[in-house]
Amino acid sequence: MACLKPILFALLLTLSGTLQAAETPQAKYPDYPSETPAKFVPSTAGFDYVKRDVMIPMRDGVKLHTVILVPKGASHAGILLTRTPYDANALTTHSMSGHLGPMLQGYDNATDIIVEDGYIRVVQDIRGKYGSEGDYVMNRPLHGPLNPTPVDDATDTYDTIDWLVKNIPESNGKVGTLGISYDGFEPLMALFNPHPALKVSVPMNPMVDGWMGDDWFHHGAFRQQNLSYIYEQVASRDNSIKWWTSYHDEYDLFMHYGSAGALADAYGMRQLGFWNKLLAHPAYDSFWSEQAVDKLLAKEPLKVPVMLVHSLWDQEDIYGALAVYRAIKPKDSSGNMVRLVMGPWHHGQEIDEGSSLGAIRFGSDTAKYFREKILRPYLAQYLKDGAPKADLAPVTAYQTGSNQWQRLPRWPLACENGCAAKSRPLYLQADHKLGFDAPAGGDAYDEYVSDPAHPVPFRARPIQPIGYGDGQTWSQWLVDDQREASGRTDVLSYVSEPLTAPVTISGAPEVNLVAATSGTDSDWVVKLIDVYPDQVAEQPEMGGYQLAVAMDIFRGRYREGFTEARPIAANQPLAYRFALPAANHVFLPGHRIMVQVQSSWFPLYDRNPQTFVPNIFLAKPADYIKATQRVYHTPAQASFIALPVVGG
Repeated sequence: MACLKPILFALLLTLSGTLQAAETPQAKYPDYPSETPAKFVPSTAGFDYVKRDVMIPMRDGVKLHTVILVPKGASHAGILLTRTPYDANALTTHSMSGHLGPMLQGYDNATDIIVEDGYIRVVQDIRGKYGSEGDYVMNRPLHGPLNPTPVDDATDTYDTIDWLVKNIPESNGKVGTLGISYDGFEPLMALFNPHPALKVSVPMNPMVDGWMGDDWFHHGAFRQQNLSYIYEQVASRDNSIKWWTSYHDEYDLFMHYGSAGALADAYGMRQLGFWNKLLAHPAYDSFWSEQAVDKLLAKEPLKVPVMLVHSLWDQEDIYGALAVYRAIKPKDSSGNMVRLVMGPWHHGQEIDEGSSLGAIRFGSDTAKYFREKILRPYLAQYLKDGAPKADLAPVTAYQTGSNQWQRLPRWPLACENGCAAKSRPLYLQADHKLGFDAPAGGDAYDEYVSDPAHPVPFRARPIQPIGYGDGQTWSQWLVDDQREASGRTDVLSYVSEPLTAPVTISGAPEVNLVAATSGTDSDWVVKLIDVYPDQVAEQPEMGGYQLAVAMDIFRGRYREGFTEARPIAANQPLAYRFALPAANHVFLPGHRIMVQVQSSWFPLYDRNPQTFVPNIFLAKPADYIKATQRVYHTPAQASFIALPVVGG
């Protein structure tokens, strides 16, 4: 019996295995295969384009994910390249379709021009984002003191173009690059040591100088609502780590945490390299000035035709395009290399519908006009074989107020060759009046109390987060009715008499503010506003509307220079001078002109403690104090806006 035990045990094991095998679907139904193939190959025979998904090698071996869309039957076609941190797949697959148009419908695609003119569309994930290899650095600086590596966005663009013209047989070897915002920064980087096949560059609303007036700061005041963008953009390669909030109103969110630094700490943002750079560089030191694209391009030869596209109400990057124009236009000896377009748009609206912005109506689709009458012939000139030269003015600018396009010889219409425009002071006067006559008497100043515990909202509450989804109005805030602010006791409003003749301005209004604070630091927000008549027959809801034409913020600690923060002498009238964003506007007869002055713009910008601290990001609750603010308007201490007035 003992010798039978091993045999019985082996038999039991065999039977057990057989039973288990019989219980599995594969064993029970051995001839019932999976209905899903190991690899499915879609049929695209009916598509009007061919899609190629490739990894393009850079000079350091890193490969960048690139989507190439070639119209069926294309031959000798120009290439339009966009490099993006926002997912090349998403930007080229807005709608699954056999037609190219729906695939490209959306952000950063001038779809009508791309499709109708038969361009080869190329969209590439920049280094370190989405499908591309390598390390991500926000607006990666050029190789040099801020970037010790041998690669940057300029070299990556060069290497990409080199590969494209050698590997797309349907092309004519001509490449243009275009994009908006961050994607608009990339066409500017392509201008450094450009590839010979790069024939044209179209930066639209580009990020240029993040400290001086684009995404991160304005004149030293931090744009803290962009914390969510930094968080999502840097925390993961594919932006899968999302910003979260427990508040419906962003005003409450930022007030709860106090300072931008405290909020960032609560969200774990010290793990993010770019945020740590912001913490370490609150002033305009070499970290900022040595990567400012306008300053860098000013030192470069101009080899590629450039069309800079600027939005007059750009709520994100209102500084960059015009800064680059000022930097490179002097190099345009022929007068044909640099073009400027200025439209009545929000950030990126030039590729969307452009007949209105918020409550403001223009009477026609201004964005469609730009794409069809300006962008289309301009791209064709450089990218299509045998295309005629585009009939474009050096500057094409939309004049708001009169609602018409203008062909201009230059920007701004400064005092050159006949003085088309001249600076004309618009004075703050006693009794909250505003006019072109210098102040003659009355009270020396007006005052208000600025309380960090109750900062002035930058728009009506509840304040939405930054975003472009359904129901979100972030893109419209620069044209919000300013009556919300003018009714507050901590906002000073100065208003003119109704105009009897039009006042036309063309350029950047210059703030000359004489003011005092009881604190040792202060912010100054100044707004130039067009006040509509109380009744507007053609659009009744615009009665009394206060439309901001130009407005911005200045952080007082930089009154003596942007490179170093210094405390303000308390209770002493001091001069603050800074430029507002450019305007091309007509104040019509019957309208009035208003100037508003306040000391917070929350939560778009972080609160100034009004006590000088070395780094406002690290301010403590006890640092935030009330301050009495005085704005002077005497003959000896006049506050005024220098308006770039045309024709009078």
